[in-house]
Amino acid sequence: MMKKAITLFCFVVSLQTVSAQKLNVDSILQKIAVEEDADKKIELLAGLHTNEFNNSPNLVIEIGLKMLKQSQADKSIIEESAAYSMLGHGYRLMGNNIKGLDYHHKAIALAEKTGNFSLLAMAENQLAHIYKDRGENEKAIKIYLSSSAHAEKGKNEVVRIWPLSNLGTVYLLNNNLDSALIVSQRAYENIIRIKDNRLLFLTFVNLAAVQSRMGNAPLALTYFEMAKKQAEGKAYTRYLNLLYTFMAEHYKAVQQTDSCALYAKKAIAAVSNTPFFYLSNKPAQMLTDIYEKTNCDSTLKYAKVLKTANDSLTSSKVNQQILLMTFEEDLRQQELAAEKIKNEEERKQNIQYALIALGIIVLVSLYLLLSRSFITNTKLIEFFGVVALLIVFEFLNLLLHPFLERVTHHSPILMLLALVCIAALLVPLHHKVEKWATAKLVEKNKQIRLKAAKKTIEQLEKKDV
Repeated sequence: MMKKAITLFCFVVSLQTVSAQKLNVDSILQKIAVEEDADKKIELLAGLHTNEFNNSPNLVIEIGLKMLKQSQADKSIIEESAAYSMLGHGYRLMGNNIKGLDYHHKAIALAEKTGNFSLLAMAENQLAHIYKDRGENEKAIKIYLSSSAHAEKGKNEVVRIWPLSNLGTVYLLNNNLDSALIVSQRAYENIIRIKDNRLLFLTFVNLAAVQSRMGNAPLALTYFEMAKKQAEGKAYTRYLNLLYTFMAEHYKAVQQTDSCALYAKKAIAAVSNTPFFYLSNKPAQMLTDIYEKTNCDSTLKYAKVLKTANDSLTSSKVNQQILLMTFEEDLRQQELAAEKIKNEEERKQNIQYALIALGIIVLVSLYLLLSRSFITNTKLIEFFGVVALLIVFEFLNLLLHPFLERVTHHSPILMLLALVCIAALLVPLHHKVEKWATAKLVEKNKQIRLKAAKKTIEQLEKKDV
């Protein structure tokens, strides 16, 4: 009876925990909906990505769908991009990389439209996870580096750490130890600076594995212990698998077979009966190698685990579809880059044309103002003044357009307001210049007429004589 009561109590507590988590998420989604500042909105979106949260693909997808519906009601591209990124992350956690890839590509395309670098960095970081999981390390590194570059241009401090931590892992998997150490140390410094410990566990794991492969066993074990301490009392399903896998590799390298087998089994146990079973492939391979010559039953057991885990990642049909989707996205990115270069060249050319036209108008106007040989109509100066005003406005528009797009996040209303402000500054200045030019012209015309009158009088006086 007592046992049943305890079980019931634990069940109620777990329900309350889940409800609290969902309630907290709903609260954050409401804050995201009413937040008008793009950078603060992204800060809230980044706050949804917790280590424990990543253990529930169904919950991730559920929140992604809620956010997508909310984004459509709010007509918010930022929320829509984040929603697709969330959905892609959820399907990737479930092992459906094809659907995940499709959503991530949509997220990146929308993030590019917003012009917000932190949002784009988030979307790229999530996309790179798929290639990291599949062992396509070079592709993953390329995308993480792009994410890191965009994150540095953005304002969100937390998002800057994401690609650094993940680069540490992929460089490690690629056996590029120097790079893994550098980016992991940078990640650790940023975590300490902003006092956000969410990625401290992964950073400790990366540093431990790097030191292990560099032959610094005591330092490696210290970092492994620090990582284990960070994981205490937390639901780090996938991260525990990563920790135990790296620990098994460490003990394999120092030829401590029993410890290697122990942590390899822990790595498999961490993801057993979860959607993350595909992460069992490396520890299963180690156990298969260990028992190959000593225990046939265990060899067959872990060989079967290895096959099942690998099949979920290396299906021929899945590989072909992912390859095609990757090619299409690469092609889209190339076309986007080419279009960007073309638009930039056209903008520079238009700026040059505007400067030439403005130079001609200014020179003609100065000639008309300063010429002492003939009388000029004030209407002509007014006409040239208006033309010069339009050219100056267009020149400033061309010059400031990329900056305005970045600041206003492509908002048509904010762009229009910015241009109106520029016009409000130019028009009074134009009136002052026009007034000065008209006054100068009238004075010049008077002098020309007076000079002509004097000359006529002199000629008349000579005739009278």
